[in-house]
Amino acid sequence: MEKLIVLLLVFASLYSCSQETEKSVFIEKESFGTTTDKKKVDRYTLSNKSGMRVEIITYGGIITNLYVPNAAGSLTDVVLGYDNLSDYEKGSPYFGALIGRYGNRIADGKFRLDGVEYNLVQNNGKNHLHGGTKGFDKVVWAASSSVENEKAVLNLSYLSKNLEEGYPGNLNVEVIYTLTKDNILEVKYKATTDKKTVLNLTQHSYFNLSGEKDILNHELMLNAPSYLPVDETLIPTGEIASVVGTPFDFTTFKAIGRDILKEDIQLERGLGYDHCWVLDNPNKGLRSAAILKNESSGIQMEVFTDQPAIQFYSGNFLDGSNPVKNSESYYNYRSGLCLETQHFPNSPNESSFPSTELIAGEVYNTKTQFKFTLFSDF
Repeated sequence: MEKLIVLLLVFASLYSCSQETEKSVFIEKESFGTTTDKKKVDRYTLSNKSGMRVEIITYGGIITNLYVPNAAGSLTDVVLGYDNLSDYEKGSPYFGALIGRYGNRIADGKFRLDGVEYNLVQNNGKNHLHGGTKGFDKVVWAASSSVENEKAVLNLSYLSKNLEEGYPGNLNVEVIYTLTKDNILEVKYKATTDKKTVLNLTQHSYFNLSGEKDILNHELMLNAPSYLPVDETLIPTGEIASVVGTPFDFTTFKAIGRDILKEDIQLERGLGYDHCWVLDNPNKGLRSAAILKNESSGIQMEVFTDQPAIQFYSGNFLDGSNPVKNSESYYNYRSGLCLETQHFPNSPNESSFPSTELIAGEVYNTKTQFKFTLFSDF
């Protein structure tokens, strides 16, 4: 009898631990409205026991809210966004969205593959930007979710048909958002095509780790010894330039506002930082690309990626016309920043840049992680 009691106690203990493991992460689903063309949009909330919570809608795969523990013991929503579907449909500077088929710019909205010229939508002056008029940021993705191995997983999928926005090939795209119990948000991208195409997927969240009016006091470090200078339309010139001795040197921590107003033709063209940095160790797979921190909140975000580059955009085109979620105010100049892991802009037209071509039979497979910690954790 005594042995039986011991066995029951051991079983109860193991069952209790199992239950605790299952409860380390959570997923909830609710309606987020209906688009103007009558498509249902859902919101998925991925959360963990430490309080971190990310809210993602199936329209554009958009991260609408990202709550992270701060040094005061409460939560800070560290991303810009809207609180309703209507505002996203009316117009958004890509707040929190998945970007495709091609993140960043393609010169003159055209490129050639195997001798065939493809013409894309020119939606950024004469250039093509972030997939066109209706890129992946404006479509409704199919979704499924699960909790597995102490991770909350949201799987999004979309079929981009041949010549959609001008791109060749039927492209099957899958994006997997994963939240861990250790406050890591991973974004994994997969895609296949039935015809050679170009592809450069990224995630376009605007971060503000402080919840304050701008990001100029945030400190940033980029593991990037060089960057891509741009012309007056923000297309890379083809040069890969050293950051040494320039305002673009973030190889050690530096306040974003320190050099942003310096006299520099590149800063003038971007109205601040809106450039692509070339990352160290491009062949080493997943590695640290950037670290962003803010003293007032105590929050640090480290970005890991297997991509060759990262676009740092300091919110220079935010103009006070976008309403702040759950508020009567508006997002102003430089109230958020983007760190978009990616391939180089305009690669289809620059043979010296790493290729972004995807051929039939190959699998596009890449991932980025955002790891949130507090200064006190170090």
